[in-house]
Amino acid sequence: MTKPKERHVPVLFQQTIDLLRVRPGSTVVDCTLGLAGHASGIARLLGPAGHLIAFDRDPEALALAKDKLDRLREELGSEAPRITLIGDAFSAAPRHIEPRSVDGLLADFGVSSLQLDEAQRGFSFMADGPLDMRMDTRSGPTAAQVVNEISERELANLIYEYGEERRSRRIARAIVEGRLVHTTGQLARIVASAAPAMKQDRIHPATRTFQALRIYVNRELDEIKDLLEAAPRLLKPAGRLVVISFHSLEDRIAKDSLREGAKQGIWEILTKKPVIADQDEIDRNPRSRSAKLRAAERTRVKLPAVSPQL
Repeated sequence: MTKPKERHVPVLFQQTIDLLRVRPGSTVVDCTLGLAGHASGIARLLGPAGHLIAFDRDPEALALAKDKLDRLREELGSEAPRITLIGDAFSAAPRHIEPRSVDGLLADFGVSSLQLDEAQRGFSFMADGPLDMRMDTRSGPTAAQVVNEISERELANLIYEYGEERRSRRIARAIVEGRLVHTTGQLARIVASAAPAMKQDRIHPATRTFQALRIYVNRELDEIKDLLEAAPRLLKPAGRLVVISFHSLEDRIAKDSLREGAKQGIWEILTKKPVIADQDEIDRNPRSRSAKLRAAERTRVKLPAVSPQL
């Protein structure tokens, strides 16, 4: 008789669920719903008394995730938890969630597969498409507006700051000279021409520029800072925070925020070093190569009163 093939559970996924310490009847917030990969795993563990709250500012991702979670609810039947989906940026969590009401809070800062793989969204140069890059397609400037309208100096600064690109001035000059830029393919060609790949490079020469524009368009680092500042007030004592970052700027913010909170007695850090994917997971999902997971537990220390605008 053939032995059934074991289902592979990615290390990062399992560590996320374990470190969140999802229990039946608890309330867990998935700040970055995406296509509901983590959310589905969490929902299966919450039971009928549990509550899953999930955020995504991308209307397309939210609609697809809703369909997936609706099917999961049908599958679980009477064992399904309550599920609340919120079409807003995760930095807005304090406006939607009561203080000290959450047992677990997860934020996976990576761009979703839906956004990367769909050329029309303009996140990737792997397929030519309009230069958009907005996670919320309903508002805000597109990446095309940014590269075509801001000054060469501003463009060089944002590519350097958010892309950690040493050749930012050369790239910015080439972009300005190549205006108007309308598509991802056009931008990638301009960048690669101005700053060709060097022997030691493992990534496409336009990767850092695309990262910088995406971060700038979506205010990603400010969003992360706002969420990490709010997290201690949303979590119950002994509640868990798990964050997954995909580049050094995100990870530095997470690391510094947790360390500062630990010094103040707010957090007990659960991951002395970030958890990373094993080789099997990287082979199955190359995007997991750069992922770093950090986790902390909320202590019982009392926080100072907040200002009314928070």
